[in-house]
Amino acid sequence: MTGLAALFAGLGMVALAFGVLTALLAVLQPFSDPIWIVGNLVVGVVLLAAAAFMSLDTLRERVQSGATRRAGRYGSSAILTAVFGVLILALFAFLSVRHAHRFDLSEAGVHTLSQQTKDLLAGLDRDVQITAFFEASQAPPVRDLLDRYAFEGKDRVELAFVEPNDAPGMVEELGLTTEDLAAGVVRISLASGEATTLKEFTEPALTNALQKLVKSKDKKIYFLEGHNERAIKPGPNDQPEPIPPGQPPAPMSPWATGPDSFGRAADALVNETYHVESLLLASLADVPEDAATVVIAGPTRPLLDGEIAALTRYVERGGALFVAIDPRAQTNLYALLQSYGVSLGDDVVVDRRLAVIGQATTPIAQEYDASHEITKLLQDPTAFPMVRSVELDPALAASFSVLVKTGEDSWAERDLDAWRETGRAEYGEGDLLGPVPIAVAGTPRVASGDAVVANAVQTPGRLVVFGDSDFATNEFLDALHNRDLFLNSINWLAGEVESISVRPNVSRASSFEMSQDQFRFLQYLSLLVVPEAIAVMGVLVWWSRRTRKA
Repeated sequence: MTGLAALFAGLGMVALAFGVLTALLAVLQPFSDPIWIVGNLVVGVVLLAAAAFMSLDTLRERVQSGATRRAGRYGSSAILTAVFGVLILALFAFLSVRHAHRFDLSEAGVHTLSQQTKDLLAGLDRDVQITAFFEASQAPPVRDLLDRYAFEGKDRVELAFVEPNDAPGMVEELGLTTEDLAAGVVRISLASGEATTLKEFTEPALTNALQKLVKSKDKKIYFLEGHNERAIKPGPNDQPEPIPPGQPPAPMSPWATGPDSFGRAADALVNETYHVESLLLASLADVPEDAATVVIAGPTRPLLDGEIAALTRYVERGGALFVAIDPRAQTNLYALLQSYGVSLGDDVVVDRRLAVIGQATTPIAQEYDASHEITKLLQDPTAFPMVRSVELDPALAASFSVLVKTGEDSWAERDLDAWRETGRAEYGEGDLLGPVPIAVAGTPRVASGDAVVANAVQTPGRLVVFGDSDFATNEFLDALHNRDLFLNSINWLAGEVESISVRPNVSRASSFEMSQDQFRFLQYLSLLVVPEAIAVMGVLVWWSRRTRKA
């Protein structure tokens, strides 16, 4: 066939094929419009009939000529083209192995390792062996996660999957029991012989275990106590976690479990490889020399003069303080903070637009200092229940930065007595209009005689001040990105800048809501319209080339 006959034949075959295919799909799932099916079938039959009628003489001549030989030549050419195509694909496959790249198209990026894990793997200075003991049927879900570690760790991480029945000697040497192997075990080890065994196969568990193996464990974080601060140790009201019926009772947690305590914050610091202890400073002459950071979380009673003096000396010799004071807290730390140029307002931040639903006094903050190491990686919001403003004196706090601000529509309400009487807060004269600073960090200056000098001739002290301590309590630590903000602050204070990161995402299903009409449109588009349009374009290209040759 030549000319229009060939074009009609090609288009007719496409229309007929899609008509039959659509009819078959309609039997399995009734989504197709009958007009589409009938239209394709009618058009296909008409075009094929027209092509056959226009090509009767041509077909007769081809049968009598050497058309078969030409078909053989065309067939050989097609085979060679296919062979070269396969070779090109093989080359691409080889290059993809040598230069692999991963994509994660999930909504929350749950198939991508967190920045914390990537930084940890990139900074490895020792070889790590990860050995997974799983039966073949259990391995795939764990393999996906461990493969990401091996991919990011490159030359430092070696991954091996072991079938327990194929390596009884190794199982016996490591002391793995039948109960251990029933659900699978992941063992992380170093060349030095240090190792740990995991039965929880999540990114937080794997990253925490790896951190504990490769990071230093000699830094201590002290939590000040004795002034009604947030507790980290269990109290009389703390209860063990509820357990399912029939299970043995769980051991009492070493950390406070009450909603207003800092038990989870302390546990998170332990997972970051710190030692965590309470500090009753009133019984000591000074802050211990091994204190990497002293945390003062939510005090509501005055400190003794000796304690204030000890904290001052601690900062002067290069110590680090984390201070979180709630609105109207009855503490005498204000004078110490003001000597460093930090002032906490006698106010409460209100935001009726960007806050937890129905709680205008729990503003959601998402304006961070992108240049500071604590917040440069933070992009997601944090929540602060009942937070006060924190302002800086430029003359005394030139080296400080405002870490966090609330939204533009927020304000710091300072007429708290009228608010308590009327039960309603309104922006008025004397209030601080947003964005309101609620957290600061920097290097304080220390007094030397009558002059105030930069603390540059010695190890500089560090100070982080928040106008709220609720954000890191058990109740709110895991809300939004509060955990990251708290841990990053402690890491910066303790000098562990390389540990500042964004922790693993919580896995959740990615979804897109669509109406029935939208779903039906996508079905038509993906199963009918687009494939048939591609086929028609292919026929047109083939026909144009054939015509040009003729």
